Amino acid sequence: MRVRIPRRVALAVGALTLLGATTAPGVAMATDNGSSSTSASAKPTVVLVHGAWADSSSWSSVMERLRKDGYPVRAIADPLQGLTSDTAYVSSYLSTIKGPVVLVGHSYGGAVITNSAASDPDVKALVYIAGFIPVKGETVGELAAQSSPAIPLVSTAVPGGTDVSIDPAHFRDVFAGDVDRTTAADLAAAQRPANTRAVTDASVQEAFRTIPSWSLITGQDHAIAPNLQRSMSKRAGAHIEEVNSSHAVMISHPAAVTHIIEDADRNTR
Repeated sequence: MRVRIPRRVALAVGALTLLGATTAPGVAMATDNGSSSTSASAKPTVVLVHGAWADSSSWSSVMERLRKDGYPVRAIADPLQGLTSDTAYVSSYLSTIKGPVVLVGHSYGGAVITNSAASDPDVKALVYIAGFIPVKGETVGELAAQSSPAIPLVSTAVPGGTDVSIDPAHFRDVFAGDVDRTTAADLAAAQRPANTRAVTDASVQEAFRTIPSWSLITGQDHAIAPNLQRSMSKRAGAHIEEVNSSHAVMISHPAAVTHIIEDADRNTR
């Protein structure tokens, strides 16, 4: 049976193909045997929020696995300009997604999802990946101060504030100890600095109070101490899983990250 696609939909599909997409979201496409499939499945959209000194490409291996398992996936480019403004940005982004969402945050991204999820009733689960989980009035800086040793940072004055990044000479030790040296060097060179407001803006929401949460603890983390991760996760009432990983767990252990995300989905259906 031939499926007839309206001309305006066909044009949209063509445009998306030119941009690198394979199908338009929610558009049923004919298959060779006459059946149809759709990207708008019953599975929730997984939205991935990176933290400081990373970018959305760090989720690549996780996205590949999730797509293979049938999940629609989005990876947001977190502006890293401060918890207040980053929360507003992610909240606005979430408002464009229809249907249920599993919201995932790595490192500082955990603080962002804790705040942004409160404005979106479609978020069915929160997943913290080596993430900060602040309570109201708490800052990421206050939490980071409980993690030792201190991260060696390089500061750069920018209009309206200061940006900080990890000293490239120490990046692998701090961030990616179980990643090969070449990849770690590339990550250090490409790291995105974060504005100091990311650690000084106070948290104002506690989305984990009403949304089920999961937390992946990274046992060899030199950026956020594993004990701090555990205490924040227990305080938030999160379901905890652990992996013997550095902070760059989505790169070194993408299967473990994928597993906890899919656990969160399965247990909130």
